[in-house]
Amino acid sequence: MKLSTKQISREIDRRTIEEFGVPGVVLMENAGRAVASVILAECPSAKKMAVICGAGNNAGDGFVIARHLISSGKEISVHIAEKKERYRGDAKTNLDSLLEIGADVRELGGKLPRIKDTEVIVDAIFGTGLDRDVEGFYEKLIKFINRQSARRVSVDIPSGLDADTGRPLGAAVQADVTVTFAPAKLGMCIHPGVDYAGKLCVTDITIPRPLWENLPFELLTFQKCRGLIKKRAADSHKGTYGHLLVLAGSPGKSGAAVLSAEAALRAGSGLVTLGVPRSISSAVEEKTTEVMSVSLKDSKDGTLHPDAHEEVLRELEGKKTALAIGPGISTSKSTGKFLEKVITLCEVPVTLDADALNIISKDPGVLKKTKVPAVITPHPGEMARLCGVRTKQVQDDRVGISTRFSEKYGCYVVLKGARTVVSTPDGEVFINPTGNSAMATAGTGDVLTGIIGGLAAQGYDPLQSCLLGVFLHGHAADLLLEETGTAGFTASEISRKIPASRNSVISSTEERHFATVR
Repeated sequence: MKLSTKQISREIDRRTIEEFGVPGVVLMENAGRAVASVILAECPSAKKMAVICGAGNNAGDGFVIARHLISSGKEISVHIAEKKERYRGDAKTNLDSLLEIGADVRELGGKLPRIKDTEVIVDAIFGTGLDRDVEGFYEKLIKFINRQSARRVSVDIPSGLDADTGRPLGAAVQADVTVTFAPAKLGMCIHPGVDYAGKLCVTDITIPRPLWENLPFELLTFQKCRGLIKKRAADSHKGTYGHLLVLAGSPGKSGAAVLSAEAALRAGSGLVTLGVPRSISSAVEEKTTEVMSVSLKDSKDGTLHPDAHEEVLRELEGKKTALAIGPGISTSKSTGKFLEKVITLCEVPVTLDADALNIISKDPGVLKKTKVPAVITPHPGEMARLCGVRTKQVQDDRVGISTRFSEKYGCYVVLKGARTVVSTPDGEVFINPTGNSAMATAGTGDVLTGIIGGLAAQGYDPLQSCLLGVFLHGHAADLLLEETGTAGFTASEISRKIPASRNSVISSTEERHFATVR
């Protein structure tokens, strides 16, 4: 599902009207009718409703909504933040129509509305173009709306929410349902905007498809990911599905290595070899069954020796099709020297995570030296170190931070966390809606590394590996959540659920993270 920003939305509206000849009043009518239809479907038994309107075109949408709800037999009061004579253009046209049918339209005049016993509040105050903090009367109005027990339905975007970052601009309506107009807005599909939008309903108001079908922002869907999964031939064998080499582990961290390697097998890789320092090879051998292993030269502290890169390159020459490196390898000086040699000399797709990223943070420019664009999978703290900023700065601008890093260093960034962000060197951004808070447990990142590496080994390109990897990973956790509740399952359980996740994606016939309204 394509997503837009404030600037893109403005440009789409302008071009729809000027280049495609769709009058603004028609778009407003389509929008208002669509929202009214959703309200009637979501709140069929509600009788008394209040439509609260701001001063711009969002108010015009509210006037159309009110007219359609009145026509359906609902008891509607319309509350306007400006004087009637101040409305202009399409909004004035629809306000006049509302007045002509004798609607109950009340000027607020700086006072909060009286809406006792109202069952539904329609928020038509601000639209997607808001770029300043909400203050004064409007701040009081939004906080008043949030205190009401009535169901809150926002038009296009919850008023006060930043359409790009998903952060409230001072104050924002806490909607139960948001009816947005395709394309949906980026800010409502990332945190904290997800929580303000409530149930997201996306409706078509006849915006011409050529204006939005190639936008660089996209919310991953079951349909999208189902189309990425390659069919497995009946006469295939383990060699058909690639051979991943995982370089991971150090004393005290053998578990991270095993989690990554086993997740690669769960993701469908035909063969997986786990390369570890000799100091932990015995421990790894005891923990693995299907995964092969190779013991690599280590330093005195038990971590990978710089010269171990020669052994790794020989392993890669043996028909390995992808490399994953980082979980638990440590950040020792010797490992740092080893890492740079490996990632700049190997010729297969490489996925970098955990300690590998902490090492690279001292010189991210090494990512430009890889022979194939690398995939990196940082959590917010690792991303902060890579960018030389604080973790809060990363969390405040997850899309911007990841996009700029991808473009600067020519790599694919999988910025983990709630609503994982995948960005590409070409400026594309994908938001993953799967996953839940129970994933906040040790080892889940190691599992994701193995999944993405395992997909790359099978011949999926870097972008396909990232998109399918994060979606399957999160969906596996969602399946577990349905079985076990809100917390307590482990990373290894997520790994074991990957085949079921893949099968669920293949067989799914409906979306679960938003509703499409025609």
